[in-house]
Amino acid sequence: MNLYGVVLWLLTAIINSIAIPIIAWLGNLLWFIRPVTDFAIALLKNDAFLNFVVVFAEAFIILIYIALFIIILLWFERKMWGRFQDRRGPMHVGYAGLLQIFADMMKIFGKEDIIPKKADKLLFTLCPIIVTATAFLALVALPMSDGFVIARLDGGLLFVFAAFSLAPLGVFIGGWGANNKYTLQGALRGAAQMISYEVPLLFSVLGVVMLAGSFNIMDIVHRQTIWYALLQPIGLFVFFTAATAEIERPPFDIPEAESELVAGWQTEYAGMKYGICWVAEWIRMYVGAALVVLLFFGGWNGPWLPQEIWFQIKLWIILIFMIWVRQSFPRPRIDQLLNLGWKRLLPLSIVNIVLTIGIVASGWLG
Repeated sequence: MNLYGVVLWLLTAIINSIAIPIIAWLGNLLWFIRPVTDFAIALLKNDAFLNFVVVFAEAFIILIYIALFIIILLWFERKMWGRFQDRRGPMHVGYAGLLQIFADMMKIFGKEDIIPKKADKLLFTLCPIIVTATAFLALVALPMSDGFVIARLDGGLLFVFAAFSLAPLGVFIGGWGANNKYTLQGALRGAAQMISYEVPLLFSVLGVVMLAGSFNIMDIVHRQTIWYALLQPIGLFVFFTAATAEIERPPFDIPEAESELVAGWQTEYAGMKYGICWVAEWIRMYVGAALVVLLFFGGWNGPWLPQEIWFQIKLWIILIFMIWVRQSFPRPRIDQLLNLGWKRLLPLSIVNIVLTIGIVASGWLG
């Protein structure tokens, strides 16, 4: 489905058949607002304004899709937790617990928004905004098919990583601004962890970029006649591990280790601020899984089924594996976590780059 084309056709039809006739009728009926109605009609016929409205509508559609995705993912993950832990998971609110998330949302909406007395109110409030905004920003350049994308950027991969790299800033100022020893320690852990894993994360995709010859995510998908997961198994392992650590998914949730730091950098947040921080984690989980699909598993390419369906099938397989990893491995210590990033994943990513250079130089792929 060509999202831009569908939205453009729909908005053009609404403007030409409904909006402009109504505005013109109002201008004829009320002569004293004729200058305003003439300006409105001219604006609606302007191509630049129409393109702006189309992009805004695309972003709104993606926002609705992500909201539905989070609702389904949260229910599905809770069900899988139950299976792994030999229990049933949510069952009582709605059929098979489908409405449990809405009950949780009502509870969060009803909680008081508390700001600690000695906290830096500006920094404390900015943290959830920065973390969530950077997560949403990464969605701009992530395609779901040839036509389902907001922005076709030549440097789309760089844009996504640039958005991801701003998250440690939000985590740090949130922990610092709360003026609490647990939040500060969690923030320092979070910043150290994200920086430690960003380097191997970036290095792991250099092999993919060299094979595809482009930073454009669309080009990378189109040039995967052979899945890069088969050509880049080391890069896939490093990328998946580093991405899991970047989004602070267990077992890499050291910044929020509840057995040590209460809730880490999120300790002082309550109500909607706490909920927004969790929404950011789910969005980052989607972005991480989507990048694995797009960079290593051929994106939306597949026979018979529509491109969006193939993308969803591959995406949910990666998400299930992420949930499986969460329930299967214990949480390491912070020193073990940082050693894994600097002493294991970084050398592996460099080895992968060297091997990829050899493959490209040999002309084996044509």
